[in-house]
Amino acid sequence: MQRRAAAARLTFMRATLRITAGVAAAVITAAGCGQAVAARPQPTAVSRGVAANHLAATPRALGVADTAFGLEVLGAWCRQDSRANIVLSPESLASGLGMAYLGARGSTARAMSAVLHLPAAGAALEAGLHARSAALRELDGPGVTVAGSDRVWINPGMAPLRSYTGAVAAGYGATVGRAPLLTSPAAAARQIDTAIAAATRGHIPELLGPDSLNGIAWVLTDALYLDADWAAPFPASQTKPGPFTTASGQQVSAEFLHGGAFRSVSAGGWTAVSLPYRGGKLAMTALLPDSGSGGCPALSAATLSGVTAALATHGRLIPGGLTDIALPKVSLRSSASLGNLLAGLGMGVAFSPGADFTGLSPVACCIGLVVHAATLAVAEKGTVGSAATAVGIAPTAISAPLTRIAFDRPYLLLVTDTQTGEPLFLARVADPAV
Repeated sequence: MQRRAAAARLTFMRATLRITAGVAAAVITAAGCGQAVAARPQPTAVSRGVAANHLAATPRALGVADTAFGLEVLGAWCRQDSRANIVLSPESLASGLGMAYLGARGSTARAMSAVLHLPAAGAALEAGLHARSAALRELDGPGVTVAGSDRVWINPGMAPLRSYTGAVAAGYGATVGRAPLLTSPAAAARQIDTAIAAATRGHIPELLGPDSLNGIAWVLTDALYLDADWAAPFPASQTKPGPFTTASGQQVSAEFLHGGAFRSVSAGGWTAVSLPYRGGKLAMTALLPDSGSGGCPALSAATLSGVTAALATHGRLIPGGLTDIALPKVSLRSSASLGNLLAGLGMGVAFSPGADFTGLSPVACCIGLVVHAATLAVAEKGTVGSAATAVGIAPTAISAPLTRIAFDRPYLLLVTDTQTGEPLFLARVADPAV
């Protein structure tokens, strides 16, 4: 009996030790993970290209950055043709280039950061970008439609690093699409254009030409669509023609919208009027330079910030009927390849063979194209706008589309020692079916 009891106690102790050992092993494993997390905090978790957790962040700093970038692009674009209408979307252009920036390294990243006015890439930037994307989605409401789409287009077999797809998913909510970029670039351009046209409700039916993607392995696209009603629509009965002096000094007749009860301010050499949209989450600021100013608008981000701050805090509410606001009814459309312009602003290294986009892929070389298109229509009811940006990244070893060679007639085979050149096998294939 005592021997049976002792044996039972020994069996119990062994079982207890096995259980304890299993628990200890689990605790050690968990503690190891905990120590790793403590040593290298990962506040932004990304799993399979989908953002899971994010730092609390405000998108306002990115709004400031995108405004400064947009004004610099507008100024440079205007200097190319000071008599032309220009419309662009700083948000769309900054998003397309921002996705490329997340894959840039070294001097390439520093140059892009300076031009885009962005901080160093990392968890904090991804959190800010995520907050900006969320804020844009929240603009939707009665009478206001804001829709965006970001996508990384890849050639089959040229998948970007998972760390990169995770970063663009976390920051931009970007998805991955596949297109035959290297094997059939014209077909890939049509496929991307179809997606852009759908995202912009048909307002931008063609962003890429049939030959624009030659030698491109990745395309980063952003599309934006806006349809917003004014908080107080302009009466159609009050729309009437009036004189307008163009940038070239000629006087033409334009259709003017007329209305009142808008906030306005004069500051920094500009008169600004705020035109709110329905719901109060969006507003258009119309900026008129002081009389006598000509050429391209010399409006810096700092000056604009001062004007808008004065408008928000000291803008006078003009009683309806006392002052008439006359705003031209316009329908604008622009489309341009902006590579040279961006290089002139300081991003040249990103377009050179010395660019470093290894954060996107080990075989990513440089930016091969930046195409941007935008439309903006301002009328009695409100504003309809669309924009699209495509940033193409070329691979390091491929500068032209892949070609297909068919061995469909007699050919030779040679097997050699690559070190010595010794021919191990040599053959002529005259009829492979024999």
